[in-house]
Amino acid sequence: MVDTTTGRRERKKAQTRQALADAALRLFTERGFDNVGVREVAEAADVSLSTLFKHFPSKEALVFDLDADIESALVAAVRDRNPGQSVLHALRDHMVHTRTALRTDEPMFVLVESTPALRDYARRMWARHEKALAAALADATGLAADAPAVVGLARFALEAPGIASASEDPARTMRDVFTLLEHGWTTTPLARQEDRPGRDG
Repeated sequence: MVDTTTGRRERKKAQTRQALADAALRLFTERGFDNVGVREVAEAADVSLSTLFKHFPSKEALVFDLDADIESALVAAVRDRNPGQSVLHALRDHMVHTRTALRTDEPMFVLVESTPALRDYARRMWARHEKALAAALADATGLAADAPAVVGLARFALEAPGIASASEDPARTMRDVFTLLEHGWTTTPLARQEDRPGRDG
């Protein structure tokens, strides 16, 4: 028998969380992050302040409501990749499908970049994601979680969306970044040009 009560409860929680995130982004974008209090966000979402903090531990967390989902998806991309698929290709495909829609002119991006507290939070968040991704890569490859190859791939993979978001063709740029990671600088046109006879070496 399906537990419909649990299903309704989870949907209600998800709706409340989304309402809070939407209200926060609207208010922060309109008036500035520092000029809006968490109580105002709660009131705009028609919930109590205690309910807000049940869903979000801090004011900054309201802006990054997909934090846990993003981290879980990164780990799953490596852990649940198709048989025979390399971890690098699994990460590339995941990033192309999930992180190339981000644009530098979107309200959330502008808000984060213009707010020191949010930039700091984002850096801490990505550091946690990098650590979780490195652990998944270590499990998948048998290397240590602090091995340069593991840490490097985790870090570069998480930096790739920032490069792609400023591009005319984010998906292509994302693939180009991962091609560079896979094959190295020596395979790029610039490197081949540098190796031509007569170039200073």
